[in-house]
Amino acid sequence: MNETIQTMVTRRSIRSYKPDMIPEEYLEQILKAGTCAASGRGMQSPVIVAVTDKETRDKLSRMNATIMGTDTDPFYGAPIVLVVLADKNRPTYLYDGSLVIGNLMNAAHALGIGSCWIHRAKEEFESEEGKSLLKKWGVEGDYEGIGHCILGYAEEPLPENKPRKENYIYYVK
Repeated sequence: MNETIQTMVTRRSIRSYKPDMIPEEYLEQILKAGTCAASGRGMQSPVIVAVTDKETRDKLSRMNATIMGTDTDPFYGAPIVLVVLADKNRPTYLYDGSLVIGNLMNAAHALGIGSCWIHRAKEEFESEEGKSLLKKWGVEGDYEGIGHCILGYAEEPLPENKPRKENYIYYVK
């Protein structure tokens, strides 16, 4: 099987992380892959905020947990959070941001880094606290939180590949 396709087939969402930071060069490669995701009309509506600062990461975790109604860490201990937002003025913004997260996760797996898509970014960055963070970070515009891509080294081996459902693919010949 082609190496790229093999990476996509074997990638899994990781929900338990070691606290170790990944190398900066790996982070840069993962971010580059995210910026190369397809976007509607090539307009590149998304932006990525790479959070490696533990204090900010923990603040995002608390905000996300509050929205979820829990006091546990929704980022599963991952040391890095990549926040993906997209410009709501583009009709394809939601799809564009989703493709970015897909690229980020596949690139991470190709480098032996665990990842998982974490929801509730929309609600986080619609809040006054979230808007204040965006302003602090210099993110200006009408952005909506699409999701978080958490990154780190997996605490445990990759989970098994679950069987694919029946009728996943329909052929029209």
